Amino acid sequence: MTAESTVPSPGATGAQAWDHGFRPASFLPVRPARSLRFRVRRPPARPSSPVPLFAADTVAALVGAVALDEAAGGPVLVGVLVAAALLLRPRAARTAPGVLDELPAVWGRIAVVWLGLGALLAAYEPARALSATTLLLGCALHAAAAFAGRGAVHWRRRVVRLRRPRTALVVGPAVTAQRVAAALLRDPRCGVRPVGVVTDHPDGGDGLPALTTGEQVERALIQNGVRAVFTVDPAVRAEKGPLLRALAESGCAVWEVDPDVPAYEARDRLAGFPVRRLDLGARRRGSAGKRMLDVVVSGSLLMLVSPILLVCAAVLRLTDGPGVVFRQERVGKDGRPFTLLKFRTHRPVDEHEAATRWSVAGEREMGRFCRFLRTASLDELLQLWNVFRGDMSLVGPRPERPYFVGRFSEAYPGYAARHRMRTGITGLAQINGLRGDTSIEDRARFDNAYIDNWSLWQDVCILLRTATALVRSTGS
Repeated sequence: MTAESTVPSPGATGAQAWDHGFRPASFLPVRPARSLRFRVRRPPARPSSPVPLFAADTVAALVGAVALDEAAGGPVLVGVLVAAALLLRPRAARTAPGVLDELPAVWGRIAVVWLGLGALLAAYEPARALSATTLLLGCALHAAAAFAGRGAVHWRRRVVRLRRPRTALVVGPAVTAQRVAAALLRDPRCGVRPVGVVTDHPDGGDGLPALTTGEQVERALIQNGVRAVFTVDPAVRAEKGPLLRALAESGCAVWEVDPDVPAYEARDRLAGFPVRRLDLGARRRGSAGKRMLDVVVSGSLLMLVSPILLVCAAVLRLTDGPGVVFRQERVGKDGRPFTLLKFRTHRPVDEHEAATRWSVAGEREMGRFCRFLRTASLDELLQLWNVFRGDMSLVGPRPERPYFVGRFSEAYPGYAARHRMRTGITGLAQINGLRGDTSIEDRARFDNAYIDNWSLWQDVCILLRTATALVRSTGS
């Protein structure tokens, strides 16, 4: 995570291979490709409302509570039963489930609710303990009502899907995209009607129209009212990142399909394919919580480590002379440059070296205290101020210099997409060993996977794993 040496190599060619032919005037802060915008602006496509299933589960719990009359169950006992049933209700899949698909989960949770209720009464009020007959009757009534109610909801949704299927685009290599689109068309029960495939190289065969330009995609959005997009290749998210984000901003739900993996273990399926929803919105739910976590943790840590910062600054000034703080331009969210701070552990010969040298981890002239700062990652502590100011986040893709951002963005299609989220001190790539002179392709893949699947809990896990790694760190 050291700022002066966090640039991973593109492969086995080594860091120096990227420095040939450098021209100081040839690079500028590179912004990720975000210029693609569609004129279509609709409210985001929403999944089916949970209210009907919630109501069905509530009614089912009340029906099951009829069995409690024999045990003189009062309103409090009925309330406990209903609350427990709703807390343990199964979460429905987002893609065309049926009541038979949910039967094991529904029955299992209902049995747990009634057995738990019976155990609770037997432990605290033995005089009102539920008999075996009451438990069986309650479970039977509750389960029958739940299956009937949820079955009615699913039947109604199937009717709606058959009558008004969502129009969709399939994005990916022509052959695979046409195969997935044909399978979706053959299964009208999934409620999806593909109207075109978005591909760079149409195969010229039979199938849906091939859309190869942004204008053609926008025309399909307007004419067909497209509300869903399916990507069918893992590389599509990197290569077509700006297009997919533009489609998401236009109100389309974006799904990832893996046509070559069995779907029996997937929670969400369409036409036999495993699918999962991608969150590509510009502002995600929970972003305010992420910023609050950054402010609270960085502010607290700055106060706690301020004595350590003062000691490090004083010793560094005495042993290495003036210029304790190292400032360097890095590329942040949406390609905006900012000034990154850290303790200076190496003095570059000139601006050329500062902008283009990969790593100083093996620098022989580095002082003993400077090497200690790098080994213990104490030189990174000043970046807590960048986090507190809002330049960075605690967790996110590591920021890099404009020179390397330009080169990597040209060489690796997914690299520029890393800048759709605020950069961080640590990240998913770093806790998976991608620090220092490691593969830039792997790092971009981990960073984009982190962004696509972001959650506040994932940030907490990454911070804990980073703290554990720092305890036994060998430096970079």
